[in-house]
Amino acid sequence: MRTLLPHDERQDVTLRPAATAKVWLGVGQEHETVAVPGVGLGHGDVLIAIELSTICGSDVHTVQGHRQVPTPLVLGHESVGRVIAIGEGGTTAADGAPLRIGDRVVWSVTVSCGTCDRCTAGLTQKCRTLAKYGHERIGPRWELTGGFASHVHLRAGTTIVRVPEALPAAVLAPASCATATAWAAVVRGVGGRSLEGKRVLVYGAGLVGISAVAIAADEGAEVTVVDPSPSRRAFAERFGGTAAAAASGPSDLVIEASGHAVADAIAAADIGGTVVLVGSVFPAEPVPFDAESAVRRMLTVTGVHNYTGADLAAAVGFLAGRGRAYPFADVVGAVHPLDEVDAALAAAEAPGAPLRVALSPR
Repeated sequence: MRTLLPHDERQDVTLRPAATAKVWLGVGQEHETVAVPGVGLGHGDVLIAIELSTICGSDVHTVQGHRQVPTPLVLGHESVGRVIAIGEGGTTAADGAPLRIGDRVVWSVTVSCGTCDRCTAGLTQKCRTLAKYGHERIGPRWELTGGFASHVHLRAGTTIVRVPEALPAAVLAPASCATATAWAAVVRGVGGRSLEGKRVLVYGAGLVGISAVAIAADEGAEVTVVDPSPSRRAFAERFGGTAAAAASGPSDLVIEASGHAVADAIAAADIGGTVVLVGSVFPAEPVPFDAESAVRRMLTVTGVHNYTGADLAAAVGFLAGRGRAYPFADVVGAVHPLDEVDAALAAAEAPGAPLRVALSPR
């Protein structure tokens, strides 16, 4: 985590009523409510009043104890909200125009310095001094670190994207994780080539998977999505793909978005094909790799973790444009009050749960 500016270099913002954050203390413990009566904004920082947050699968994995995180922390990294305060010096949105009070926005999960070797190489999501919303231990002067709260304190180095007033919050909140990650996966797999008429195979009909289906189908690809769940397969077909219980035939581009079918994904790629691994974000058994087969098929196997600010801006552009043809608003099931965060997390991990459960602080 970066060092915050000294108190006398920060702009104090008093909140009446106080902001509230739901703080997770550890496995098996209920969230506690923390009142935050004010924040200190550094140069380029932004304070957001959250409109809606959605529960990502990684949030569920955390509370189940499958991910190591520092506690106490405020979970949540898929949100949409409105700018209510800006630190000294102001800041710009992803489009280069000054950000203003009242702007409706989404923001990147990562805070990046922009100057280290990784950032200058285009790997801002792997910044040497990276911080991530919903993943950081809360501390003095930076308590509002995640989306399961009424407000979030965005640090300088966060990509902030303005969003249309008319686009539903249920569409926009997941953009800052699932949709942007799917966009990054497709872009990485395409490598600047056209998808028109190409065979694309997506493993996993979760939100990343179906977002990748819609993005690829919209670019003219013939998309098949594989998932063991009949209900998810049926839902995925509404996003422009053909659903199946298993793959049939080789594909030009394979996106593994489940984390459970890595070997199958590599086996399904055609000669000269590309395999993008995006779902393997939790511990799993090692996967056997047939190097000879990969060499003879001249495969490209690559990984995508999170995304860049440009990916987030492009994903929002898709959702606001041609993506309106797909039922992204339907991915969110029940919307729970923020005070019911533990019930919402239980609903998100229940069998047959919708792709996203949401939290509203209002």
